[in-house]
Amino acid sequence: MPGIVTSQRMVQVVANDSICQLRRTMDPKMTSQNPMSHLLNPWVFLATGFGAGFTPKAPGTVGTLLSMPLFIVLAYWHWAVSAAVLIVMFGAGVVICDRAAAILRLKDPGSIVWDEFVGMGITVLALTPILSFADAVWWLVAFILFRLFDIAKPWPARYFDRWSGGMGIMMDDVAAGLYALCCLQALILLDAWLL
Repeated sequence: MPGIVTSQRMVQVVANDSICQLRRTMDPKMTSQNPMSHLLNPWVFLATGFGAGFTPKAPGTVGTLLSMPLFIVLAYWHWAVSAAVLIVMFGAGVVICDRAAAILRLKDPGSIVWDEFVGMGITVLALTPILSFADAVWWLVAFILFRLFDIAKPWPARYFDRWSGGMGIMMDDVAAGLYALCCLQALILLDAWLL
């Protein structure tokens, strides 16, 4: 008889757990309809740029702006330091964005802006530090180029955007960052050649 009691108890525990799961998924505070309820979760907190991704208008632009001070400071060091930081940010971003998207129950939530951090970092990888007004203009051009490519999503960014999970979330912004980097460097070379 102890085996029967144990089996009945296990069925009761599983049933109770299923009911709790059902209640959690039906609770409007715990669904993707109200993502702010997840802000205390460390994965969501990091992925949303410390909550900046929850801005109602243009969260990608806000996230990109939020990343700028980090890369402006890194520009004063050797570009290899920035590259190392970007590699770490990319690797961490795959995990962070994957976990946050699972928690928010969305494929690629607009509130996740960690990918914008990395994409913008790629765009300004070889940019000189801000020492003059002209340098500041190039940083502004970099910002605009990255946002344009991130929104337009030319191939392969659009292809990567269809991937699920953290890798898909990150790779479309990496592609946008590479496009913006190439255009930015071409503009800088053209500017130097014309002057």
